[in-house]
This record gives sequence, C-alpha cells and structure tokens, in this order.
Amino acid sequence: MEDRINILYSDASVAVAVKPAGLLSESGDIRSSFAARLEDELGGAVFPVHRLDRETRGVMVYARTPEAASALSAAFSSEVGYDRGSDRTCPRTDKLYLAVVLGKPESPGGEYRDLLYHDARRNKSYAVSCARRGVREARLLYRVCGSCGAGTLVAVRLLTGRTHQIRVQFASRGTPVCGDRRYGGKSDEYRWGCAGCGSRGMALACVSLSFPHPVTGERMRFVSLPTGAPWDRFDTRAAVDAMTV
Repeated sequence: MEDRINILYSDASVAVAVKPAGLLSESGDIRSSFAARLEDELGGAVFPVHRLDRETRGVMVYARTPEAASALSAAFSSEVGYDRGSDRTCPRTDKLYLAVVLGKPESPGGEYRDLLYHDARRNKSYAVSCARRGVREARLLYRVCGSCGAGTLVAVRLLTGRTHQIRVQFASRGTPVCGDRRYGGKSDEYRWGCAGCGSRGMALACVSLSFPHPVTGERMRFVSLPTGAPWDRFDTRAAVDAMTV
C-alpha cells in the first residue's frame, strides 16, 4: 500500500487525489480510510461523493463543504448515455478505467450490458439472467488496447455505477481482472508467461475523472496513470487517449 498521498488539486470546495489500493474510499479510521488520511493531510473535513473498491487504485474527488457534497453527489448520481453528436447525452461526470484481464475479450471493443445482483451480506455481485428485487442493469463500454502473455489491457468507461461492476462483467465472460481473487483473477503471485510481467494486487485503476465544479460549473478533468507491474508492459497513455471523449 502506498504511503504518500498524491493530491492532484485542491480548493475551498473540492479535493482531487489518487486513492491507493488497499484503502477504503469512505470515512473511517486513519489506518484503513483514504478519506481520513486526506482529512489529516488537508487539515479539514472531506465528504465522499462517489466510491472506489478498496482494492482499486484511482482518481477520486472529495467535497470539502456540505454544499459542494450535495452538488457533486447529484452529478455522480446522474446516469446518461454517451453520444458524441448530441449535447443532450453529454455525461455530467465521466470515469475511465484501465484493467488488465486474464485472457482476451471476444471482440476488440463494444458494450457490455448485464443484470447484476449485489449480495450485501457476502459483499459480492453476480450477473443474473432475470430481473427481480435487488437486480439492477449494468452497462459499460470497453476497448482492447494491448496484450502481454495471457494478460490483456482494456480501457473501460462506465455508463452505470454498480458495486464491483467492471470486475463482475469481465469475470462473467471468462476474462477476470488479474489479481482479483474474489472473482477468479488468480492470486497476486500469478505470472502471465513473460518475464517481469507479474501483478501485485488487483490490476484495476480509475485513471481519468471529470466532473463539473460544484461552485463554478467549470468542467474539470484529471488523469493519473498507474505505474509498475503490470502497467509498465502496456502503453497506458495511448489507451486513455483512445477512449477520451
């Protein structure tokens, strides 16, 4: 787990920082919560307005006032489609992820659409075939951006925000995220058959985040690329550029 807090931006209303893998994105004690560590670093309260899985690294924005929290929460709860030719479908927020999956998707890119059920008691989500209580639609766009041994780099844009969504949707198609032991991604020590290409932890990162500033309305975008294994085997910058709207 990384000790240094990488703060990308901060003002009186928001703070944007890179959450390391292994920390909760929500509030908690300073040993387990990234929000608590960020509060300690900034010397004031922060309010979570979206989340990342504990095992996922990535760019996050926190509100610094209750008013900013209300505005950002509303922006993140707005789920819209993506259509470059229509302003009516321009997303208020945009999250772009990179993942290294085991195996290779059947198509070089496209949309995954599933019904997901989250079992809160087990903290695990499942792809199911029928709508019922507690089942919600999950949608994402992806593009294959490179391969190394048995691993494939994919860029992913979420169209919905469901618990463990990327992990479940790829695992249900036989291509789990590398290092994701909960959904079949092998152990941390798994190697892909090319020297030095092993992964420690789960190979999933939120690399780009955009949102409207809660006070000015200005569109803000921040990018932070992961480093080290397995990321250094791929052109992560090109992958982000290929999926940037």
